[in-house]
Formats: sequence, C-alpha cells, structure tokens
Amino acid sequence: MKIATFNINGIKARHQALCDWLDEAQPDIAILQEIKSVDEAFPRELFEDRGYQVETHGQKSFNGVAILSKLPLEDVSRGLPGDDGDEQARYIEATVVGREAIRICGLYLPNGNPVELDDAGRPVADGKFAYKLAWMERLKARAEALLAEEMPFLMAGDYNIIPQEEDAKSPEKWRGDALFRPESRAAFRRIVNLGLTEAFRARVQAPGHYSFWDYQAGAWNRDEGIRIDHFLLSPQVADMMTDCQIDRDIRGREKPSDHVPVWITLEN
Repeated sequence: MKIATFNINGIKARHQALCDWLDEAQPDIAILQEIKSVDEAFPRELFEDRGYQVETHGQKSFNGVAILSKLPLEDVSRGLPGDDGDEQARYIEATVVGREAIRICGLYLPNGNPVELDDAGRPVADGKFAYKLAWMERLKARAEALLAEEMPFLMAGDYNIIPQEEDAKSPEKWRGDALFRPESRAAFRRIVNLGLTEAFRARVQAPGHYSFWDYQAGAWNRDEGIRIDHFLLSPQVADMMTDCQIDRDIRGREKPSDHVPVWITLEN
C-alpha cells in the first residue's frame, strides 16, 4: 500500500499537476492539504474517474484537506476534536481496510506567523502562534486517544514544523519563525514521544532533504528548502513500513506547488 501526503496549494490552480503526479506515482491513498475550495466546488470527477474515493473538508479560498483513496474509506470524520469553535478546515480522518484497518489522519497544521509574544515572552492569547500551539495540543490529545484504542493509525500532512536543524538548508534564517521556534519543535516532540515514529527520519538520517521551497527569491534554484511535511506512525503502522521517500523533482515542473509529495509504502 502506497500512501502519500501532498500540499497542493490550491486545487483550482494545480489540478492538472496533481492529476499528472497521480498518474505517474499511483498512490493508493493521497492525503491533500490547502485545497482552498469548498466541498461542492472540488473537482471530484477528475479523481473518481481515476478510481479514487474522494472525501473533502473544504473552506473557501483558504485551508482545506482531502483524502483520495483507491480502497474503500469508512467512518469519515471532519475537524480536529477539542475546540467546537474552530472553523478552520484543517483535519480529516477515515479508516482504510487492507489486511488490517488503519486510521488515516490528514492534517494541515497552522503556520503560526506572525509570532506574537507578551512582555513575559509568552504567546499572546488570541494570536496565530498561540492558535498553532493550542492546535498541536489537540493533535497530541487525539493521538493519545487513538493509542489508547490500540487502533493502527498514521498522522500525515503539512505540519508547518521544521523538526531539526538538518531539516533546513539555512536554519539560521528560521530562528524566530513559528515553524522553527523552540515552542513549536517541543510541541512536535511531545507528540512523537508518545511512541510514534517519524517515518522519513526512520529511513533517512542525512541532511539535505526538503519538502518545501518558497516561491520567492529563487529558493528552488538555490535549494533553499525546508522539510515540513511529515508522517507520524503508530507502532503497528511503523512495523508495516517498508519505505518513505520525497518526490523532490515535482517542484521543478510547470506551475508547481511550493510543496512536493512525501510517501510511504506499507506491507498491508
């Protein structure tokens, strides 16, 4: 089973690039972020014609997540538990059944910029950075709940987190950014330390591997990348994993997203 995550940065602008990649890579499941579309406007026929079941959690012009699956999806839920007032479309779950049932959690974690701190250095309560950290606490609680249920699961998507210095070409440029702030990285580690496996680093330890290059200042041509798209695997799913790779070359194509796909393969 091949499962990919891909922040496409707008389904309207990127539907052809997405279809081309799907035809080449042939993932069984594709977890999408930043579809930037309401559910009714998502071009589901493009993907249904390719054999995918389509489940979306959309929002006009911003955010939005989706799961495309060639295997049947069951028990689909939308929205991250823990805050009924959160209207941002950033989270979707569904169960896929191979030899074993696996809970697929697709996420688009808040960016968190600008970082707004009070005089004591704490995140301002109603700021974007505080929202990011609170969202991560809710994600941790969801992971704890799934672990308690002993349900095999993975959490994949654009985490907007640079976990370590080797995950950025120029880490010094990111010091004060919400993606690399110590508070953000610590929150990410707390989730991993529940007993999850960060799939890419379980397979590849070397620096120089990135999943995002900004559109500005020639970042792609200078390889000024960061690695912010991740798979976190429960122990059962980690035992199934056979590979994890980044489709780097997709970034150099016509009208690309600023992200590229990351994928894993499972014996399931």
